[in-house]
Amino acid sequence: MAAEKDQQKDAEPEGLSATTLLPKLIPSGAGREWLERRRATIRPWGSFVDQRRFSRPRNLGELCQRLVRNVEYYQSNYVFVFLGLILYCVVTSPMLLVALAVFFGACYILYLRTLQSKFVLFGREVSPAHQYALAGGVSFPFFWLAGAGSAVFWVLGATLVVIGSHAAFHQTEAVDGEELQMEAV
Repeated sequence: MAAEKDQQKDAEPEGLSATTLLPKLIPSGAGREWLERRRATIRPWGSFVDQRRFSRPRNLGELCQRLVRNVEYYQSNYVFVFLGLILYCVVTSPMLLVALAVFFGACYILYLRTLQSKFVLFGREVSPAHQYALAGGVSFPFFWLAGAGSAVFWVLGATLVVIGSHAAFHQTEAVDGEELQMEAV
């Protein structure tokens, strides 16, 4: 068994790759594949924040066109902007950090307990889904005291403002066929 582990370690490539940078808690499956696709389709951050590419749209039609094209083109960048805003909100709220620590601590304790034996409460075996619901119930007062509800709405509002303003004011990339089209006068 130890020899198999040594062979697995030798077979792993050295250096940083997408698989080593992803959190180990994300199981291989749909979540990991989605995150890998997002990371693979990130547009260059230099063009994303290039100040020379920002201008006021001429009319409502151009505004709508910019919104649709930029959201489609910079979709992965916007996902990481959203995750950055979540991280900022959590880090700047100490009580929210405490509430998250209580929740993940309760989940970890339940996980360790189920490794030893099945979790039994009042003579009945408790399923993993019910165990995590119990962890959520235990940590709910902490989330309520930390103002997690207002934090969620702050993150959603800030995301809409940041992404909406970027998508509206960032000039779109020119498409080959678009330049030849003429507008009716």
